[in-house]
Amino acid sequence: MTILVTGATGNAGGAVVESLAEQGIAARALMRSARDLPAGIEPVYGDLNRPETFADALTGVTGIFLLSGYDRLEELLTNAVGAGVQKVVVLSSSSLDGELTNAVAAYHHATEEAVRASGLDWTFLRPNSFMSNTLRWLDQLHAGDEVRVQFPDVPVSTIHPRDIADVAVRALGGSSDGEVLRLTGPVALTPVEQVAILAEGIGRQLTAYPMSRSETHDALLASMPEPYAHAIEGFFGDGTIDETSVNNTVTEVTGQPGRTLQQWVRQNAGLFG
Repeated sequence: MTILVTGATGNAGGAVVESLAEQGIAARALMRSARDLPAGIEPVYGDLNRPETFADALTGVTGIFLLSGYDRLEELLTNAVGAGVQKVVVLSSSSLDGELTNAVAAYHHATEEAVRASGLDWTFLRPNSFMSNTLRWLDQLHAGDEVRVQFPDVPVSTIHPRDIADVAVRALGGSSDGEVLRLTGPVALTPVEQVAILAEGIGRQLTAYPMSRSETHDALLASMPEPYAHAIEGFFGDGTIDETSVNNTVTEVTGQPGRTLQQWVRQNAGLFG
């Protein structure tokens, strides 16, 4: 088994690389520039939006860990079929639990549909928000000890990227063919509770400022294109998706309990220094 990991320097793709390396599974990491990689992982330099830049790297690959929303996906999948790839595991989204017309769900849905049509075996992973999203507070932490949190009363069962990765590696090995796996963390926490866990883990007295709906609306529009801002506001402000409920899919697939936010903070405390 040889796996091509797209997005190999991101939170999810990087975790997949770590999981593959720990299990001694041969892998190629698609990157745009050189980065340090674990032993046994081969770098592949290319652009996911330009499938021709890494077409040769598909030779000998049995499975692909694929991010959603990139250009010329049909070309990539045609190349994969021609190279003898057997399985694609897509990092999709919980947004597909709701309306498919919003900007976030639309691109994930398009990716899933293209993979379904490719003739390749597939598994779609639809995780909740990542625990690593706490890194969005870094700029505020550099400025002081107050953290402005959006949707302060909405609990979310965030998921450790490594749990997504471990499920992905099982799927790339042949499990869960033709399945859509909804992935959650082990407990739902409000953003205010998340800040408290972060404070304890990094040894700082942090205070969460609960942003109003109006403040959140303005902040989202200032930080991303309008269609995506409206989608996010719908997800968590209007409850168009459910990231509060907890399921046991991670444990059922991997045999291990889902990792907690406390574990993620301990493992990544240095990033908040």
